[in-house]
Amino acid sequence: MQSAIRTLVRDYGWIHSGVGLLGNLAFVIGSVLFLPAFEPWKVTGVWLFITGSTLMFVGALGDMLVKWYARDEG
Repeated sequence: MQSAIRTLVRDYGWIHSGVGLLGNLAFVIGSVLFLPAFEPWKVTGVWLFITGSTLMFVGALGDMLVKWYARDEG
């Protein structure tokens, strides 16, 4: 199991950056939907905000693991 995670982190580290980037985009769009002009979209904004925050966390966690495994191999 650990070797599978190591392979995923080492060989597909770019995925973590992509997930984080999508999270940032969702976070920004969700934040804009909190503005008064978009009142009917506020619930959608909340969900985009939550989704974006989660994806940013997953992306940061993946980046941390990439650095962790690179340190162990270096």
